[in-house]
Amino acid sequence: MKRILVVDDEEKIRTIIRKYGEYEGYEITEAKDGAEAVRICETQDFDVVILDVMMPESDGFSTCREIKKGKDIPVIMLSARGEEYDRIHGFEVGVDDYVVKPFSPKELMMRVKVVISRNQGKEKKQERDVFVKEGLEVDFTGRTVSVDGKRIDMSPREYDLLFYLVRNRNIALERGTLINAVWGYDYYGDERTLDTHVKLLRSSLGEYRKFLVTLRGVGYRFEV
Repeated sequence: MKRILVVDDEEKIRTIIRKYGEYEGYEITEAKDGAEAVRICETQDFDVVILDVMMPESDGFSTCREIKKGKDIPVIMLSARGEEYDRIHGFEVGVDDYVVKPFSPKELMMRVKVVISRNQGKEKKQERDVFVKEGLEVDFTGRTVSVDGKRIDMSPREYDLLFYLVRNRNIALERGTLINAVWGYDYYGDERTLDTHVKLLRSSLGEYRKFLVTLRGVGYRFEV
């Protein structure tokens, strides 16, 4: 049975979605605010989250970002506002579909079906691409890095740099090659930016910094 998490501070909205969802054969779980939704997602898995934008304390956009940090769950956003900016912002934070209130519950269920079907197809096509060495795990598919089982939080550039180094492990990579690969060919900044990010990366990797070798006068190599 497919599972849906409905997040809305209005009980009436949650009840309507539950009624139609259960009629379609879905298992429905409810959350009255963003914080509760994040806590639920930490311990349970869902096939889709239906998430209201306007909620007290943590709005839908912030809640979506927090959920996506831990799990790649499809999100359908509900909003009383249909402005282009809100829709664009929703897609920027990882929303899969956007429904404007008032909405047709039947249409919402059709959108749920499409989103779940689309995500299932993506999962079938995409095999997980993971590099593991000792206690270091680099998950290219999920874009996560773990050290001794603990998820490490890094900046986007640190992720890009580490992923490139690991992809090209045991290869001597010149500084210019790394800068072009991570920052782009049109980057004209100081090369010390690379050194700074390598330093941050080593700090994040802990004892597994040993894999990141400095090649004096050349660049770096991820050596395993």
